[in-house]
Amino acid sequence: MLKIAILGANGFIGCRIVEMFHLLNWAEVRPVVRNIANLARLSKFDLDGRVADGFDQAALALALQGCDVVVHAIAGDQRTILGTLVPTYQAAQEAGIKRMIYLSTASVHGQSPPPGTDENSPLSDRQLIAYNNYKVKAERRLLQLRRQGNVEVVFLRPGIVFGPRSFWVSSFADNILSGHAYLANQGQGICNSIYVDNLVWAISLAMTTKNVDQQAFLLGDSERITWSEFYRPIAAALGFDITQVPSVTYIPPRPSWSNRLKKMLDLKLSSAFLSLFPNKWRQTVRAARSAFLAAPVCYHSAWEFPKGPPPPAHQATLEMTLLYQCQYKFSHQKAYQILGYEPIVSFPEACKRTVGWLAFAGFPVEEMSSLKIQQT
Repeated sequence: MLKIAILGANGFIGCRIVEMFHLLNWAEVRPVVRNIANLARLSKFDLDGRVADGFDQAALALALQGCDVVVHAIAGDQRTILGTLVPTYQAAQEAGIKRMIYLSTASVHGQSPPPGTDENSPLSDRQLIAYNNYKVKAERRLLQLRRQGNVEVVFLRPGIVFGPRSFWVSSFADNILSGHAYLANQGQGICNSIYVDNLVWAISLAMTTKNVDQQAFLLGDSERITWSEFYRPIAAALGFDITQVPSVTYIPPRPSWSNRLKKMLDLKLSSAFLSLFPNKWRQTVRAARSAFLAAPVCYHSAWEFPKGPPPPAHQATLEMTLLYQCQYKFSHQKAYQILGYEPIVSFPEACKRTVGWLAFAGFPVEEMSSLKIQQT
């Protein structure tokens, strides 16, 4: 039986990987977390858990010793996404790991990709959403490491991963209860969903399939789901009609007066204008400009500039607006043909399990028997 190490085993996806692989006897599992407290959720299982920071190559090499495959499921900010790659890959090589499964994201193609986008479509690290760029750079960095090393790398690009403990589920539940939930375009955009168990199944296939080194696979559920259909079961479970959730439009934030002034001071025209004045006066203005740009400007008096009205309750973010506008469902045909991937949990069943978790987590869920799950 294969032995796999799960980095980020305490996270939403990592924890479910550990649960399914252990309970279904798919492989011998070794959860690896940053600190001992993060093993608490998995303590119900008799597992060989290890503690190793994702930035510590030596600790990772010890934690990975004796494993065949490592799954990189570490989430975080730019520093974490990019900074854990070299230590992990080199530790895997030192420990004799054969293959690394990297959990990337379908968002490397953007939140609203053009029709026909697939794994061969070119990637850009100059997208509007910073997270997308970090993941694109992460894939490229791992490919560079692979060319220098001997640990195989497989990239999985799931869409919107949901299920029990998912951010997409709990945040929408919180928002609709507090009156802050919103949609765009009446929720008619495509939601490229994937239930977490389907992703874990794809990981199990990517571990053992031959000749997939350095390949990427888009992953999703079988059903074509709109955002309205995605959120409807959650709203209904909490006693709300999804059609009553307001549809909003993204309004780009206005640049602050300080940013506008900075841009004005940066103009070449300002230098040309200053040349018309005496040298002493020019030096004074340049010193004032340098002082302004070097230090943050704070106002703590009655002369403080007005901050304007508070933001509206239903303020759309750029990322969510782009997601809600998506009109293309990713194909997982490549994963089907090469990995043999087919979702093992249908969308209706996934929704039932998710709503069941909401009830377990203490949300005010209505009777399960009264709920109807719909999809196109």
